[in-house]
Amino acid sequence: MTSRRLFLGTSIAGVSALALGRTLQANQAPAARVISTWDFGVPANQAAWAVLKAGGRALDAVEAGARIPEADLKNHSVGRAGYPDRDGHVSLDASIMDGDGSCGAVAAIENIAHPISVARRVMEKTPHVLLVGAGALQFAIEQGFPKEKLLTPESDKAWREWLKTGEYKPSPNSEVRGYEPSSLSGGKNNHDTIGMLALDAHGNLAGACTTSGMAWKLRGRVGDSPIVGAGLYVDNEVGAATSTGVGEEVIRNAGSFLVVELMRQGRTPEEACHEAVRRVLKRKKSAGEIQVGFLAINRSGDFGAWALQPGFNYAVCDAAKQDSLLPAKNGA
Repeated sequence: MTSRRLFLGTSIAGVSALALGRTLQANQAPAARVISTWDFGVPANQAAWAVLKAGGRALDAVEAGARIPEADLKNHSVGRAGYPDRDGHVSLDASIMDGDGSCGAVAAIENIAHPISVARRVMEKTPHVLLVGAGALQFAIEQGFPKEKLLTPESDKAWREWLKTGEYKPSPNSEVRGYEPSSLSGGKNNHDTIGMLALDAHGNLAGACTTSGMAWKLRGRVGDSPIVGAGLYVDNEVGAATSTGVGEEVIRNAGSFLVVELMRQGRTPEEACHEAVRRVLKRKKSAGEIQVGFLAINRSGDFGAWALQPGFNYAVCDAAKQDSLLPAKNGA
């Protein structure tokens, strides 16, 4: 009898320990990771990773990462060196979102070098989500951001060259062929975005998206980047998504929100991005001249991407490697 009781007690204890181990494993936060769009996402990721590896918040990481391309004078599609609109004005768009649903954004803001940080102030210091134009600039100055001229000599030269024809015709993946101006009638370097998604060691997600928008755009044009649910969406219960390419097509499909909702329904990040691209194609059948891509991560740290055209790549950074650049799958 004693042996039987001992056996039963040992068995029950073993089962309990196994169940406890499974519970602890299920509740354990996934490993920290940051992903972002395009090759200029590599140095951006490294800045974000410095925050994550120290145990910092995903929100702080994506802000720090997004500021890198915003300050890069060789990057003509994001931040202070962005190409201007057709009237010669550099205007910037950005959004930031935390996993609890907190978010902030600015659109068509001029004379401020780091719109991503202004977007965070909108989120944390106002009851609003989006400030635009002169009002966004006024708020930024009140918050202590320096007002400065953004049109660089190189961007000004490119704009003046474009004025000779005044033709705007976007081409797929213009941004991945380098930053040096050429084919200034619109074929190269005319638009793109950095979208960044991070998962921290506490299991929290956050995202950031920042851009100077399409080169030679109409004054006042706003793309998907500062539109929560279009260029960026984050939900700690499910995952996060961001987009790149021609913003008008992303806005029409509420693209990043769609990707997150598809993940909520059980699709992997890659499957969700693929379906979002299919939706774009369904609404715009003649899509041969544009690029749209989506990048996503779920709450477990799994990630994936899909693009309409070949050529979209994305950067991945975690404890194992800080400079990975991967090609996204593409097509219908």
